[in-house]
Amino acid sequence: MPDTASPVPDFTKWPSFPFEGDLRVKQLDPPVDNEPSRKGEDAADCSACNAPDEAYIWVSERWRVRAMDRPTGLPMVLILESRSHLDLGDLPNLLAAELGVMTVRLERAVRSLDGVARVHVNRWGDGSAHLHMWFLARPYGRLQLRGTFLSLWDDILPPIPESRWRENLALVAAWLAEFGGKPLAEPPRIEWQAPSSLVQQAEAEAAILALKADADDTSVALIEAPADEPAEAPADEPTDMAEPTDADEAAEAPKATPENAAPANPAPPTDESRPTAATADKDAATADEDAATVDLARQGQPAPAVPAARSAEQSEARGSKAEHQRAAT
Repeated sequence: MPDTASPVPDFTKWPSFPFEGDLRVKQLDPPVDNEPSRKGEDAADCSACNAPDEAYIWVSERWRVRAMDRPTGLPMVLILESRSHLDLGDLPNLLAAELGVMTVRLERAVRSLDGVARVHVNRWGDGSAHLHMWFLARPYGRLQLRGTFLSLWDDILPPIPESRWRENLALVAAWLAEFGGKPLAEPPRIEWQAPSSLVQQAEAEAAILALKADADDTSVALIEAPADEPAEAPADEPTDMAEPTDADEAAEAPKATPENAAPANPAPPTDESRPTAATADKDAATADEDAATVDLARQGQPAPAVPAARSAEQSEARGSKAEHQRAAT
C-alpha cells in the first residue's frame, strides 16, 4: 500500500512561517531503544566547562553569558550558562532561585537595546548536557517574526552589521554589571578611513587652501582699508592766529647789554643773592616798559615821560641788581 503524504499543518499558513510554496512532511523515523548521549555528559569533555571566561561577554561567581561567534540576523542572541556542570532539573535551590533572577535580569538587558520589541527565552537541552538558556531578541515592527519560528528566521535573515552587534554586546554586559559580575565585552572602536584615492585627497587639500586664501584676502583688505582722515580747512578761511615772522621775532627779542649779560661761569646762587618775589615783579615791569620804549623808538615816536618817582625806583632797582651780580661774581 503506497504511503500517502500527510497534509501540511496549519502553521505553514501563519504569517510567521518562514517558507512558502509546495511543502511536504517528512516521514517519521521509528523510535530507538536507547537515546545517544548528549554533548558534554562528562564534565571533562564539556565545552562549556572548558571554555575560559574570555569567551563570554559577562561572568560572575556562578553564572556566565556568552554570544555567538559572529553576528546573526537578529539584533541579539545570547546564552545563559551556569558555572556548575548541571542540567536544569539538577539545580540546587540556590541556583534555581538565582536562575529566575538571572532570566528576568538578562531579558530586561536585551529588551533595553534600541530596536528590540520582545525577547524570546528558550530551553531545549537536547544538544548539550550543560544547562544553557537561549535569549533571542525580536526586532521592533517585524510582526512576521513573531512566535515560535524566530529561531528559524535568525538563520534566514542577513546578518546585522558587526559594529552594531558589538555595541549591543557591550551594552548588555554593562547592564548586567550594574548588579554585579564582570563585563568582558568592549564597544567597537571608532572607524576612521583616509581618502580612498589620491584624487580625493588632492581635492580636499585644494579646498582647504582655497578657504585659507579667502580668509587671508579678507584680512589684508581690512588692514589696507584707509582710515577716516580729518577734513582740512579751506585755503581762503582765515586762521585764528598768524604765525610770527622773522622780523617780529627779532623785534621782540631783547638786546644783550652788559647789565643783563650772564657771566661765563656763574656761581651757584646763595640765599642773599637769590631775588625775592617783589624784586622779580619790578624787573618784569621794567622789562615791559623798556620793550615799549624800544617799539616807540623804532616807529619814530618820542618815549613817554617817566615820573620822577618811577625813575628813581628804576635806578634803585638797576643798582640793586648790579650789586647782586657783583656779589655773585
